[in-house]
Amino acid sequence: MATARSRVRDTCRVATTEETTDESTAGSTGTPTDSVAGAPTVPPGPPAQAGAPAEPVGSSHRMPSWLPRAMLLALALFGCFQLAVWGFHELIGLLINILIAFFLALAVEPAVDWMAARGVRRGLATGLVFLVVVAAAAGFVALLGSMLAGQITTMVEDFPKYIDLVIKWINVTFHTELSRLEIQDSLLHSDWLQKYVQNSATGVLDVSAQVLGGLFRLLTILLFSFYFAADGPRLRKTLCSVLPPAKQAEVLRAWEIAVTKTGGYLYSRALMALISGTAHYVLLETLEVPYAPALAVWVGTVSQFIPTIGTYLAGALPILIAFTVDPWYVLWVLVFVVIYQQFENYFLQPRITARSVDIHPAVAFGSVIAGGALLGAVGALIAIPAVATLQAFLGAYVRRYEVTDDPRVQGGGRGQPRAATALARVRSSLAEQQGRRSAGK
Repeated sequence: MATARSRVRDTCRVATTEETTDESTAGSTGTPTDSVAGAPTVPPGPPAQAGAPAEPVGSSHRMPSWLPRAMLLALALFGCFQLAVWGFHELIGLLINILIAFFLALAVEPAVDWMAARGVRRGLATGLVFLVVVAAAAGFVALLGSMLAGQITTMVEDFPKYIDLVIKWINVTFHTELSRLEIQDSLLHSDWLQKYVQNSATGVLDVSAQVLGGLFRLLTILLFSFYFAADGPRLRKTLCSVLPPAKQAEVLRAWEIAVTKTGGYLYSRALMALISGTAHYVLLETLEVPYAPALAVWVGTVSQFIPTIGTYLAGALPILIAFTVDPWYVLWVLVFVVIYQQFENYFLQPRITARSVDIHPAVAFGSVIAGGALLGAVGALIAIPAVATLQAFLGAYVRRYEVTDDPRVQGGGRGQPRAATALARVRSSLAEQQGRRSAGK
C-alpha cells in the first residue's frame, strides 16, 4: 500500500515537472502552449499599464484623426490661391490704371500744393491743374489731327507725281523701262492688296472697340489721379494711422521723395521738349515745311515722353512731310535729328536732369527696358521716375565711407598704379639712406 502511494506521488511529481518545463520552454521561444500548429506567431506587446483602457482590435489600421482636417485645410488653401490668381489676372488692367494715376497725381501734386498754400481750396486747385493738362492735350491732338488730315490729302493727290519721279529715276539709273500704268495695274489686281482690303473692312469694329476702351481707360486714370491729388493729405493720414510712429516717418519720407523725383522728371522732360520743339521749328520754318509749329510740338512731345525710341518716332513725321515739299529735304531733316539727339544726350540732358533725376544713363536705359517688358509702354514711361525714387530712398539709408586716393579709383589707367608704387619705393629708399646717414653721424 505504501509502495503504491509512493509510486503515485512520483508519477504526479514527474508530470508537474514536465508541465513546468513545457511552459518555460514556450515562454522562452515566445510561442504559446495553446497555439495551433501552423498559426503565425505574434510577438508579445509592451506590458499594459495599470488603469489604461484596452486597445480595440484593429486600431493600428485606422486613419489618424488629424489627417482629414489637414486635407481639407490644404484644399482650402489651394482654392484660395487659385481664386487670388484669377482675381489678379482679371484686375491687372485696373491695377495698371491705378499705378499710372498715382504717378500722374505725384507729378501734379507740387502745383496743387503751391496753389493750396496761397488760399485756393485743394479740390479746386486740383481741378484747375487737370483742366489745363486736359486742354493742352486736347489742343495738341486737334492741331495734329488737322495737320495730318491736310497732309494726307495733299500726299494722296500728289502721289502719282511722286511715283513718276521715282520711276523716272529708276529707269535712268538702272536702264529699265518701267511704266506707272503697268505698276498700278499689277498692284490693283494683286492678291495681297485684296486680302488687305478685306481684313481692313472686317477690322473696323475692332478698331472702334479699342478706341472706346481707350477713352474709358483715360477717364478712369483721370478720375483716380484727381482723387489721389485732391485727397493726398487725407490719404497719407489714413495710411499713417495704421503704422507705428517710427514707420510713419519713413512712409512720409518715401512719399516726399516720390513727389520730388516724379515731378522733377516730368518738369525736366517738359523743359527739354520745349527746347527740342523750338530747335526743330527753326529748321522746318527755314525749309518752308508746312505746319511747322504743329510738327515742332509733335517732335518735342514724342521725343521726350516716349523713352529710347521716341526721337526716331518723332522724326519720322517731319521727314515724311518734308518729302512732300522736296525729296532732298529728307536728308537735311534726318541729319539734323541725329545731330540734335547727340547734343541732347551728351550736353543738354545731363545738365537739366542733374538735380531732378540724378540717375546714371545705363541705369535709366535698363530701367526703361525692364519697365517695358513688365508693363509695356506704360512701364517704360514710369520706369525712370520709379527707379529714381527708389535710388534716392535707398541712398538716404546706405552708409558710405571715404574712398582712398588710389589712381584706379580716381580714373587713372593701369600703368599709373605701378608708377605710383615705384615712386613710393624710391621715396622709402631715400628715407632709409637719410636715416642711416643721420645714425652714422
